[in-house]
Amino acid sequence: MLTIHAAPLLLPVGAAPVPDGAVAVDGGRIAALGPYDEVAAAAPGARVRRWPGVLTPGLRQWHAPWLLRRCYHPDPREYDALGELPLWGADLAALELTETRWSGSVRRGLQRMLGHGTTALAAPGARFTDPLVAQAVARSGLRVVPVTGAPGLLLGDRPDLDPFAEGHDLAGTVHGPLEVGARADLAVFDAEDETALTAKGAASCVATVIEGRLLYRSR
Repeated sequence: MLTIHAAPLLLPVGAAPVPDGAVAVDGGRIAALGPYDEVAAAAPGARVRRWPGVLTPGLRQWHAPWLLRRCYHPDPREYDALGELPLWGADLAALELTETRWSGSVRRGLQRMLGHGTTALAAPGARFTDPLVAQAVARSGLRVVPVTGAPGLLLGDRPDLDPFAEGHDLAGTVHGPLEVGARADLAVFDAEDETALTAKGAASCVATVIEGRLLYRSR
């Protein structure tokens, strides 16, 4: 089914921002993008999803292997004891983690990446060798891409689920621009423009679409 994702501002990357913009998705590919009126006129009968904020390409997470196997993502039932943030280093070493707990952590980590507008995970050789992680990633729908061009270092005091934590602008954080014929990997953020988005960070994510499928929405 043809679906149109529309937002007050479309930031395709590599092309000018489009006020009241839209992206038409046919299956898993982008069929059209531009001003909403033009996209809608070319796709009569399409389902329309209207989002607040900015519509962008999906983001790329450079440190997925670290975040998924060297960090523990607490279950909500553990928040009182462990907090909500990923645990690593000495805090991780203090936990007694069975494979069952690790499996739950990896699944939660992937869900939280989706909740940060992430659609692509960078990994050496564009694959995960850890079977537990590889299986969970395959089920998640997240795309695995090479680490070519990675900054190579974790910035800040701790691993961060926010791809913008590397300090890049939008163009340096997405996996690729929105283009007709490309995979429909999109993200929507509750921000007025790119400046506001990079200031607020990817936790402002409203929705994440991978290959045309809506895999996360916060509202």
